Amino acid sequence: MRTTRLLVVLVVTGLFLAACEGGRRSGDQAEIRVGSDHFYESRLIAEIYAQVLEDGGYPVERFLGLGTRQERAPALEEGEVDLVPEYVGSGLGYYDTSQISADGEANAERLQAILEPKEITVLDITPGEDTNTAVVRSETAEQFGLESISDLVAVEDELIWGLPPDCDDNPQCRGALELYGLEYPPTLRESFDACDVPMAEALNGKAIDVAWLCANQPAIAQYGFVQLTDDLGTQPAENIAPLVRDELLASLDDEEDFIALLNDVSSRLTTEELSKLGVQVEVEGRDVQDVATEWLTQQGLLG
Repeated sequence: MRTTRLLVVLVVTGLFLAACEGGRRSGDQAEIRVGSDHFYESRLIAEIYAQVLEDGGYPVERFLGLGTRQERAPALEEGEVDLVPEYVGSGLGYYDTSQISADGEANAERLQAILEPKEITVLDITPGEDTNTAVVRSETAEQFGLESISDLVAVEDELIWGLPPDCDDNPQCRGALELYGLEYPPTLRESFDACDVPMAEALNGKAIDVAWLCANQPAIAQYGFVQLTDDLGTQPAENIAPLVRDELLASLDDEEDFIALLNDVSSRLTTEELSKLGVQVEVEGRDVQDVATEWLTQQGLLG
């Protein structure tokens, strides 16, 4: 009988220690639902968030590739996901274009003021950023003398434009083009997902002549594309920050630990690191999960 009681004590103790492993969570913590936009960089950063949290003892469920911001932002607001990466300039512009600026910290603070009533918290921003940019092939730039977006106005009807489907409702896309005096929608237009391989390949293959890409996109250097200067300064600072629902934070046993894990990740994502990671995914064709694991290991963020 004494042996049976001792065995029960040992089993219960083992279960308790397993629940508290790492000291970062205990009890029946609900899975943290991590979401992202559809394009590679958003998916990659969300996967990095997911892996560092899992390593910290938090249960995670992934909802990567939810779509554009117009689809992903409501999913966060309505509690369908708990945590997403956000580009603070475009994120702010989604709610109020009048407040966006070239200052990442200012954009984050203004975004926080908007999201506070929605019970969403903006964590620390990355030192690196990835803005939207208009690019053309080098021969197109030479043929039409293109150096800036303003130069496109005189030849816009002679070019086939590659724009993301959500450009119509995106103030950093349609709004920027209209600010330059460009006709919208362009006479000749093809739709491709923003910041993704098909858009870049279409430009390289001459299916389109102007592409709306992300400035860190590896294809720009890979194919020798020319980035046109945003001479009117329409694109805001696009540092990246985790957005997390307050309801999730309140449910955690150690909110400070959770926040510290994500802020530590953000502090290491420089523009150079974002570019390197992009090459591995877009040029080398590596799996997002493998790239995230390798980077976190190199950074000493996985146990």
